[in-house]
Amino acid sequence: MEKIAIIGAGGFGREVKMLIDQINQKENTFEFIGYYDDGIPVGTKVNYNQVLGTVADLANIDYQINIVIAIATPDLKRKIVKKLTNSKINFPTLIHPSVLIGGEFVSIGKGCIICASTIITCNIIIKDFVILNLMCTVGHDTVINSFASFMPSVNISGEVIIHEEVYVGTGATIINQLEIGIQTIIGAGAVVSKTMPEKCTAVGIPAKPIKFHA
Repeated sequence: MEKIAIIGAGGFGREVKMLIDQINQKENTFEFIGYYDDGIPVGTKVNYNQVLGTVADLANIDYQINIVIAIATPDLKRKIVKKLTNSKINFPTLIHPSVLIGGEFVSIGKGCIICASTIITCNIIIKDFVILNLMCTVGHDTVINSFASFMPSVNISGEVIIHEEVYVGTGATIINQLEIGIQTIIGAGAVVSKTMPEKCTAVGIPAKPIKFHA
């Protein structure tokens, strides 16, 4: 079994621990050793599992270890990855056993987290460190770029291009043949019916930008 630890001991980190347990129920793959978290003291128990240290402590690891980044905020994910230069660290992609993935031409990068009951159809590219939370759907010919995060029950129709560091809130829908610009935030429950510019926050039905950010 391969050693694995989670960065982030909050609610999503605990859910990712559950995901690892469910992967192990199907096939014994990972030995979970604990959490790394900059905001919780070392030695704290989180659901019986220990906080082992901070992100900086991973620089001193001298054995092979798998690290999963259970942080949904896209720019924070990117900053953490930049710090993790230790060659002993691997970034596995975790896919819940219940996930349905089309057999034809689906590419999924490293460090992704794909949660229970998600459906990924065909001719899809998902790049690195993407989170697809519970019960998301991704339609044909979609491209999801690195560090994007999708909260539960997001529906992405076919032929959508989603750029880096996009965040999509719970229950949002993105209809087909659209593009979501880099670092854009889509609010919970929004229906995106037209292409969204970069670095904006869009909400509503239909979704409209309400502010832009640097």
